[in-house]
Amino acid sequence: MPSIQDKREQRKGLAVTLNQLVTDHPKDEAWTDDKQKKYDDLVNKIDALDGELDRHQKVLDLQAKSKQTIQDRADQNGISTDEAEHQIQQEKAAYATWLRGGMSALNEEQRTAVQARIDSPKNTMSTGQGSEGGYLTADEIAPGISQALKAYGGMRELATVVPTQTGSTIPWPTANATAEQGEWLAENATADDEDTSFGVRNIDTHMISSKVIAVPFQLLQDTQFDLEGYINNLIGQRIGRTSEDAFINGDGTGKPHGILADITAGKVGGSGQIATITVDDLIDLEHSVDPAYRRSMKCGYMMNDSSIKIVKKLKDSQGRPLWLPGIESAEPNTILGKPYATNQHIPAMAANAKSVLFGDFSKYIVRDVSQMLFFRFTDSAYSRKGQVGFLAFMRTGGRCIDVGGAVKYYQNAAA
Repeated sequence: MPSIQDKREQRKGLAVTLNQLVTDHPKDEAWTDDKQKKYDDLVNKIDALDGELDRHQKVLDLQAKSKQTIQDRADQNGISTDEAEHQIQQEKAAYATWLRGGMSALNEEQRTAVQARIDSPKNTMSTGQGSEGGYLTADEIAPGISQALKAYGGMRELATVVPTQTGSTIPWPTANATAEQGEWLAENATADDEDTSFGVRNIDTHMISSKVIAVPFQLLQDTQFDLEGYINNLIGQRIGRTSEDAFINGDGTGKPHGILADITAGKVGGSGQIATITVDDLIDLEHSVDPAYRRSMKCGYMMNDSSIKIVKKLKDSQGRPLWLPGIESAEPNTILGKPYATNQHIPAMAANAKSVLFGDFSKYIVRDVSQMLFFRFTDSAYSRKGQVGFLAFMRTGGRCIDVGGAVKYYQNAAA
């Protein structure tokens, strides 16, 4: 069976072949159907390997994050990494026990520790009736949730994520530095004053509910079933999709302020381009963003998967496809030399749709309150069905803090 390294090498070979197929194509020759078939076959093989390698990378990322969490705990508390790891393992064990048996299943030491965190004034939240008590957990105890949050959109991966201890409003300064410059001075001349103009955009936090997750008694009693992973993954899916939608489309009322509300058009499609985009449109969109932002490592495209499919089929003046894979598996695939992210919450191409975003997404701030609150329900609404209910709350917010056009969008034509 091929190892991960074997698959990486296999992908690299395919990517090199595909890149050479496109870049070595003679400029004075048309792109043939035979070359297009070779290109399509290589793309399909690379996509399949990317899926396998991505899954493996997520495991490696979790392991790396776990090591960093242990080191951070040790540094903050002035203890050894062994002691920090022991503390975290004890907390994880308590969480797993609580999921299966509730507060009554915890020992006295575990119950005291959990209740102390719940009773903290900054963590006060209200829930409906029927809950047997909450469980406040940090990301270090349930790291799978944060991984799942990133999997359901591109904003968390590219934005600047700021964890905070409380949900208080943060007045974040804004500035447009694209035109800032100094001056030449003659000998003994006085320098002019030019203060940078700062505005403020408030970044509030808003409450997201995972909705109740009903789990049959049989699964709670089955110690071979990964109950913790199952619940964490579902919570990550539900909260991840809900928050990502708001980071794109939110109006700031009871939810984060989405990026589309704070940016402007870089290119509008010509007449008839209701569900299409051209190579020239992409070039115009890219160059509508100041070069200062285009140099950022977080600069690229973001669009719906259906739009990516359309863009992948675009060809240059010689008929060669624009899409090229990264040579190494860690390198991003590109369009016009820029990486792209898939986000299903960006509108698909349609009349007047803001369907393709381009720019430096690090200028969007995502702030998360660092702890989530879980509730376990055993009232008659669930017990009569042989179930236990689980509910999670998370507080998060978001806002684009740049006013210099760090991100622009392509808008399809109205007709």
